[in-house]
Amino acid sequence: MVQILLIGIAAGAASALLFASIASGSLLSVSLFYLAPLPIMIAAVGWSHIAALVAGVVAAAGLAGVFGSFFFVAFLVGIGLPAWWLGYLALLARPGTTAATGNLEWYPVGRLVVWAALLGTVAVVAAIPNFGMDAESFRVGLKNAFARILQIETPNLADRPLLTLDLADANALLDFLVATIPPTAAVLATITNVANLWLAARVAKVSGRLKRPWPQLAMMAFPGLAPALLSLALAGVLLPLAFDLAFDRLGASGALGLIEHPGLVGIASGVLAASLLMAYAMLGFAVIHATSSGIGGRGAILTGVYAVVAVFGWPLLVMALIGLIDSMLDIRGRVARRRVPPAHRI
Repeated sequence: MVQILLIGIAAGAASALLFASIASGSLLSVSLFYLAPLPIMIAAVGWSHIAALVAGVVAAAGLAGVFGSFFFVAFLVGIGLPAWWLGYLALLARPGTTAATGNLEWYPVGRLVVWAALLGTVAVVAAIPNFGMDAESFRVGLKNAFARILQIETPNLADRPLLTLDLADANALLDFLVATIPPTAAVLATITNVANLWLAARVAKVSGRLKRPWPQLAMMAFPGLAPALLSLALAGVLLPLAFDLAFDRLGASGALGLIEHPGLVGIASGVLAASLLMAYAMLGFAVIHATSSGIGGRGAILTGVYAVVAVFGWPLLVMALIGLIDSMLDIRGRVARRRVPPAHRI
């Protein structure tokens, strides 16, 4: 127990330092900031979820002592508790259905990815009250925050803002940021959760402390609830507009305004939809990995897919669509069955 506490304290200190590095303002600090959950997850998958919980509390308390009490809750909700929970779930297991001695069924990877998306949603939605308690005040608060950021003076150009725009262009840019930042933040949170959990598992595996066998990531599958959650999120974004159009309460300009300025339910629904679509994009990558297995030039195919997504961004929607189609039609299973020789089929 003493070892677990010491590991938790050390991991919490490392996580707090990574989180606080963003205060330096350097480009490297951004990467370090996104690695803040990593020490907590390493403590979870390498030692115990208790060590991870201790790490989260220690990191939050340290940040609160240096930067103020606000960071205690902010760190726990945004980083500490999600990292602990994902690490806890990763080591959940139950007796397997076969009679093999010591056979265990570990918590499915697909469910971990869905949890990462849900936790990313919670982290972003929990930040909304910091800017306002209703949709309009939230937009105004977030817009003012971006306006202050863009007007920060650079060290080398003492009397010039970061961007020089006329009033119309500045307002258009701020409106665009207000509309896109919440779902973008949810996507980044989902990626951060999954990437850090993967890195933590790799570190634990290399060190010989990973208790579960390494899963077949290309064969992960999502629970049946995931499509329903995505449908509910999309409905939360689109249904208000559909009802208003159906009852002719809005004209064309009013409908456009509703799309650009949804209520808090619409904002939260958009955040959830973005997180789940990112999760389905990861499932789409798994489909590409599984179906390209054994094909000549597979390395070039995968490199090309990742390069196109990294350069253009929008192909993530194509990957999410592939993941959704696989959930409905079992693309990987169909391809695998076709590859089995007829004599070996059951």
